[in-house]
Order: sequence, then structure tokens, then C-alpha cells
Amino acid sequence: MTTIITVIPFLILCQLLLLLLLPCHRNLAYAAGGKWDLLMSNIGISAMHMQLLNNDRVVMYDRTDFGASNISLPDGKCRNNRNDLTLKVDCTAHSVEYDVSTNSIRPLMVQTDVWCSSGSATSDGTLVQTGGFNDGENVVRVFKPCDGNRSTCDWKEIGGALIQSRWYATNHVLPDGRQIIIGGRDAFNYEFYPKTASTNNVFSLPFLQQTNDPREENNLYPFVFLNVDGNLFIFANNRAILFNYTKNAVVKTYPQIPGGDPRNYPSTGSAVLLPLKNLQAQTIQAEVLVCGGTKRGSYLSAERGNFLGALNTCGRITITDLNPQWTMETMPLARTMGDMMILPNGNILIINGAASGTAGWELGRSPVLIPVTYHPDNPSDSRFEVQNPNTIPRMYHSATILLRDGRVLVGGSNPHARYNFTGVLFPTELSLQSFSPSYLDSESANLHPQIISPASRRKVKYGGRVNIRFTVPGSVNRNLVKVTMVAPGFNTHSFTMNQRMLVLSSGNVTRVGNSTYKINSVFPNSSNLAPTSYYMLFVVHQDIPSEGIWIRIQ
Repeated sequence: MTTIITVIPFLILCQLLLLLLLPCHRNLAYAAGGKWDLLMSNIGISAMHMQLLNNDRVVMYDRTDFGASNISLPDGKCRNNRNDLTLKVDCTAHSVEYDVSTNSIRPLMVQTDVWCSSGSATSDGTLVQTGGFNDGENVVRVFKPCDGNRSTCDWKEIGGALIQSRWYATNHVLPDGRQIIIGGRDAFNYEFYPKTASTNNVFSLPFLQQTNDPREENNLYPFVFLNVDGNLFIFANNRAILFNYTKNAVVKTYPQIPGGDPRNYPSTGSAVLLPLKNLQAQTIQAEVLVCGGTKRGSYLSAERGNFLGALNTCGRITITDLNPQWTMETMPLARTMGDMMILPNGNILIINGAASGTAGWELGRSPVLIPVTYHPDNPSDSRFEVQNPNTIPRMYHSATILLRDGRVLVGGSNPHARYNFTGVLFPTELSLQSFSPSYLDSESANLHPQIISPASRRKVKYGGRVNIRFTVPGSVNRNLVKVTMVAPGFNTHSFTMNQRMLVLSSGNVTRVGNSTYKINSVFPNSSNLAPTSYYMLFVVHQDIPSEGIWIRIQ
């Protein structure tokens, strides 16, 4: 541990010096900001997967096949562990529920192996989690949010609910509320959950086999986004298609990302669908941003002890264009295993990861401690803004999600086959942190909106109009107010499934009282734009977001 404590400040210094030595770096702004807070030093597990629920609690889980965690199951509960030869009866928890309001943890009981699985929240807010390893590869597990007796809220498991084994797959919520589960190791197909008579099958997707690199794969956890026309944008390795899942047909094949290097696991870049705007227009534009990853061959090279540098490029593409082309941008820091999180103001936070090596046990080096914010609407020469550094490496098997108060929750990091706290470069992390972007600084308090109506958990209809009342302590620039809604995503392995932001069409801001204002916003008119579900709704003033409220569009 002494080595780690000594090395981390040195790494921060090196990364800051690297930035200072690049004064002519295109696309870079230097105004560092943001604040890190340690929430809990030990939550009992290393958070490999995270999902925010609509009661402001976060479900996290790790694996079940590596031995004991550091938190016991309640009431003397234990489980028979068929997957671990060293611990046949396991009385520890491998999943927890984190209460944001009380900063507390409650252990949960998961029976089967959830290692490297996938999931998304359904239209009623239930977390549906799919697949895993060993006895968990065909299992569906559900967790319903509850506000009453929390001790009765726990995982429920449905064995055999998946036809195909799903390990490293990707889920997305569809316009009709179902989930599609795409890919996974040796799974070049997709299926749906829940199933109907016509969908009780797996459907071939040759694109996944075509993008599978021998001995490296580089197409696991494919980046999947629901396009505005109802088709799916699927990116795997270095290529992408627009896919009609109802007809099992490729609608469009996109150009290969320039450079040709892989971006998916284990190369492990990240991707987001940029905020959707002008939702009442006849034609709505959709853009995807893919950042980071590694050079081809990095996985095999790292296994031999040669840790190649990560990629420092992002590719941006308008997926709705008739002739779409990639535009390449350069990040201030190269990064693999980084996460990309859409912030309430529409900027993108790029956080966590490593500067060399690749995803996999013991295969990453040079932690990237400095987050970067990407401003998609800025001129192309000033989109990246470096943030204040972390002091805890967040490497392989770390996770990140957005909270309703605008902070970003950060946990996990375990590049070892078991929990290992001593004698290694990057010890297993059981801690939980928050990163507060600069919009939460006290200097911005006078610009900070606060929503006073509607109340949280408001139900809205497609195309419906809602008057949103809010207060701002200081003066208001009425031309710089917008309303955004964000779908809470399921995060694992550097990709947040189902993450989505929409900027609502809104009328003029009017003053209705002392420091009180009203804006009339129109909700999307199609489930292709916003699948029925819970969303966090924010009022944003001069890039400063309010705390969100929950709304349910149906």
C-alpha cells in the first residue's frame, strides 16, 4: 500500500504536466473544476455494476464466484455456492443497495453468478438484469424499487428465462417497453425479454460474428442506441450498423471509424448518444460519440507483459444523415476503460480508466485520474475541459452513474480474480465516491434553479405540455434556460446501457413571483424518442442544472 500512496500523487503530477506541455492542443479548455468526496470507505463489495432506481437508491453488484465479500448477508442467511470450489457455503452479500439520502448500504442476496452481466430499468422502474456466468448465464433477475419495508425488497431470480447464454451482452429498452439483449461471448444473436409466442426464440445477427477478432473478440458489450426512427444503432469493434430488429434486417452500414482500431471490450472505449434536440421538428438529428479504446492487438500484447498505449481519439457521427461520416477529435488524455456520462446540462463527463494496457485481469496500467468534460455544442477547438483529479485509481471493473442531485457516483475497480488488497499495483476498491461537477460549486449558487412544481413522480403523456415552476436566487437570463430529461442507465464495463437525454421543446420563460419563474415544456410525442419509463427532469440555467425530479412518461 505504501507504494500506491507514493505513486498516485506522482501520476497526477505527470498527467497535469502532460497537459501543460500541450498548449496548442486542439479541442482543449484548461479550466479545471469539480470536487471529489469520499462517501464510504467500504461498501462491502467492489461495484462492478450500477443502476439508479426511481426511489433514489442505487443497486450495485459484483460476482458470486470468487469467495467471500466484505459484507455479511442479514439474519444469518447463507447460500450454497456451486461456482466457487473454495467456499461452498457463502454467508456474504455480493450485491448491495445504496441509499443516496442517508449514505447507507443494505446487503442484498443474489443466488446465481451475475459476473459481467447486463440490464436496464423497465417502464415501471423495475431493474431487469440478464445473464452472467456459470449458473447465471441464462438467468433473469428482477429488483423492484420499494419505499416501505426495505428488508423485504430483494432480488427475484427466474432460471432459464434466456434461451442463449449471455455473458458480456448489452441490453436496451425498446419503444414498446420490452428489452432487447444483444450479443455476448459466443452469442452472435439477440433475444427479447419478456418473451411472446412470436419472440420466444433467438435471432441471428451476423454482424457480431463479422466484428469478432480471433483471440481478442473486441466486440463484447456492443454500444447500442435507439435511433429516432425506432431502429437500433449498433457499434461493435470498429464498425456500426443501423438495425431493424423487428425484421432482422440491416438498414444501413456506416463507415468504419477512422484508424480502424477497436473500441469495444476488451479494448473498452465508451460511447454516448448525444442529447436529442428540436424534438418537434419534422426531422430530428441524432449523433453518437465514441471515445477511447486500444490499438488492435493490445489484449494479446498485455498478456505478454507489453502494455500498449490507449487511444486518445473520439469519433463523432450523425447517424441520421443520408451520407454519414465520422469526424475525429483528440482527447487531452488517452484512455481505455473510461466511462462517459451525460450530465444534466448536456455535457459529457469522461472519467475513470487507464492510459495503457486493456481490460482484463492484471492487464491495465497507468490509471487516468483526471476526468474530462466534453462540451458537444462548443466550437470544435474548445470542446474538452480537464477536471480536478481523483486520488483513487478506478481501473477494470469500476462503475459510474449520474445521481438526481447532479453528482456522479463512482465505485468499484478490481482487476484481480479475487479481492486483493495488498502487494498489488491496484488493490481491490470497496470505496464509494462522488464527483461534483463545477455546476455544484458554491460560486454558482445564485444561478442555481430549484424546481417547485410539478411534484416528483409526475406522470406525463406523450406530446403533453407541462408548466414547470422554478426559482433562481439571482438574476435570470431567460434566453439561457432549458429543460432536459435523462433516462437513468445501467453501467458496467465502461458503457451505460439505455443512457439517454432529451432537451424538451419549451416556450418563453415568464416571471410569476419573487425569484419565481415558469416555463412551458412539451414532452416527446413518440416512444421512439423516449421509451416509456422514469426519467430525471432538470431545469438548466446558464449551464447550471437544478436538482432533478422524477417523471414517468407513458
